[in-house]
Amino acid sequence: MKKVLLAAFALAAAITSCKMENPLLTESPLEYGAPQFDKIKNEHYLPAFKEAIKEAKAEVDAIVANPDEPTFANTIEAMEYGGEKLMNVASVFYNLMEAETNETLQQIAEEVAPMMTEFEMYVSLNEKLFEKVKAVWDARESLGLEPDQMRLLEKRYKGFVRGGANLSPEDKEVYGKLNEELSLLTLSFSKNVLAATNAFTLDLTEEAELEGLPDFVVALGKQTAEEKGKEGWVFDLSYPSYGPFMKYSTRRDLREKMYRAYNSKAIGGENDNTQIIKDIAEHRIKIANLLGYPTWADYQLEERMVKTPAEVNAFIKELMDPSLPAARKEVDAIYKYAKANGFDGASLMPWDFSFWSEKYKTANYDLNDAELKPYFQLENCIDAVLGLATRLYGLQFTPRPDIPGYHPDVKVFDVKDADGRHLALFYADFFPRASKRGGAWMTEFRGQSIKDGVEKRPLISIVTNFSKPTGDAPSLLTHDELTTFLHEFGHSLHGMMAEGRYGSLTGTSVARDFVELPSQIMENWAYEPEYLRGFAKHYQTGEVIPDELIAKIVATKNYLAAYTQVRQLDYCTLDMAWNDCTSVTTEGTVEYEKSVLKPSALMPQVDGTCFSTSFSHIFSGGYSAGYYSYKWAEVLEADAFSLFKEKGIFNTEVSGAFRREILSKGSSEEEAVLYRNFRGHNPAPEALLKKLGIIK
Repeated sequence: MKKVLLAAFALAAAITSCKMENPLLTESPLEYGAPQFDKIKNEHYLPAFKEAIKEAKAEVDAIVANPDEPTFANTIEAMEYGGEKLMNVASVFYNLMEAETNETLQQIAEEVAPMMTEFEMYVSLNEKLFEKVKAVWDARESLGLEPDQMRLLEKRYKGFVRGGANLSPEDKEVYGKLNEELSLLTLSFSKNVLAATNAFTLDLTEEAELEGLPDFVVALGKQTAEEKGKEGWVFDLSYPSYGPFMKYSTRRDLREKMYRAYNSKAIGGENDNTQIIKDIAEHRIKIANLLGYPTWADYQLEERMVKTPAEVNAFIKELMDPSLPAARKEVDAIYKYAKANGFDGASLMPWDFSFWSEKYKTANYDLNDAELKPYFQLENCIDAVLGLATRLYGLQFTPRPDIPGYHPDVKVFDVKDADGRHLALFYADFFPRASKRGGAWMTEFRGQSIKDGVEKRPLISIVTNFSKPTGDAPSLLTHDELTTFLHEFGHSLHGMMAEGRYGSLTGTSVARDFVELPSQIMENWAYEPEYLRGFAKHYQTGEVIPDELIAKIVATKNYLAAYTQVRQLDYCTLDMAWNDCTSVTTEGTVEYEKSVLKPSALMPQVDGTCFSTSFSHIFSGGYSAGYYSYKWAEVLEADAFSLFKEKGIFNTEVSGAFRREILSKGSSEEEAVLYRNFRGHNPAPEALLKKLGIIK
């Protein structure tokens, strides 16, 4: 309590003494308008939000008060270009909430959440503003609009309708209250997940407890212990620590302890999410019902490539039906191998699978992460990933140490096109820390747009949690981490190469089930021998990765493909279970998840564990009723990459078409049209099932 009070007093004092010069509100003097991260302090955020919201409301009021007849320019474009200052403040704040948070920021977030929700309602429930938008919409056929203008008008009009513009005054009040409460609930969910993740450590003091762990994992444990001021070795729930421990530790008791901790995050205790996710689901149902939709999934999917819950569930089933029996065969093969090599359990438990599947892979493919990691030094991987963009698209990346990042670990690059034109600033933040949430993601501090003939190019950021350098060893990636890097960089390319007038239609501002295509297609290069030979060199000897190792990487590409697919489809199923329902379950959260996933369970379900309570993608990350989009995008990319395989993986004719029809277009046209323009036909799930070797 004392700590919380001190933080509150410090915040109040800082706000009181805040000077007028606020780096969040003044135009940045840095090149390309880069954020002044070296000057932004916690005390700047709240005054900046208040001022930016005030200004954004004034811009809305000016549109409403305009006595001229509503036109596309004075209404739709004016709305598109309004609120720029608020967007800039919010993008910095919310990105740092994910990547460099602290108690003060979290406290500010709780105060800002209702302010932001109130502003959103101020726009979406503004009757006079909607009247003007509707007037333009009704006259759309006579306005001679260009395709991107018509697309913007359609999205703006639908946005109002989907945002409650047609509700009665009483229902609008209820709608606003529900949204404000939902915003706070999702904020609490995220806060609890981060706190629960940071709350657990496995502290080891005996060398016998390290049995089976490779040197790089032991070194990481030692470094984590030193950072936390502890003796021995410390392992936590960040994936660079958790994943390798579960894969290599021969101590089954410790693996079980880690598994239970990782899979019981935010269940009970002071960081409990079990009721919060029910409250989130209930608020979503009420909002959907108010707007005329039977479920939240119906509401969400209206603006996607896949339009209805029935279509999503059918898609999941189309993949699950052939994948589940194949996955059970894979698990059975691992179990038989484990039994033959000393495992005496009646069945594999979840904390056994990573360990024994790694042993099986090593025995059958003679390949493991410890053998591969020396060839994937982070610095070489950075050069290779950026170099791939150079080879495919002609992009050039120049380090800019003079432009500040938000943390000393952040690297900044100036990105230029082949003709020397500035395309973007690229911020790269690779290493885990307590102030950063787990996982990997791409985001932006500013998107691309053109206003009054002046273009603003994007400020793109990639955030990961790769292992830090330890002792004399540099940061070395697993092959999975290289694949993750390529994935998030694909999102980054989508943002960097955006072209268009309207920021809400450019870059990654596309349908949720289309946005993963540019990222997932990039993963394919991680398995291409010609690409790997160009950069994968042993960090100590300089030896290029041997052909036999590359052959093993390629051979293992579909190792446990069905098992992995079923796991992902389970997440899709769980997402739909929480969001495609007309009422919230009366079962306990843990029990409900178990009943939903029981038909596709590959191993015994463990009491007291649950994924939902830390399922950030669907409860705070924008993927509600949309997690299937990862699989949908895999179908798209499997079909799309086959064209690269046919023409050549560095073929600039194909990459040029991909840039022209996909990466640069944003959502200026229907995503299904964009895909057909590139590939010439619609995608089909069969393409993915064949790629994974699940069907012939």
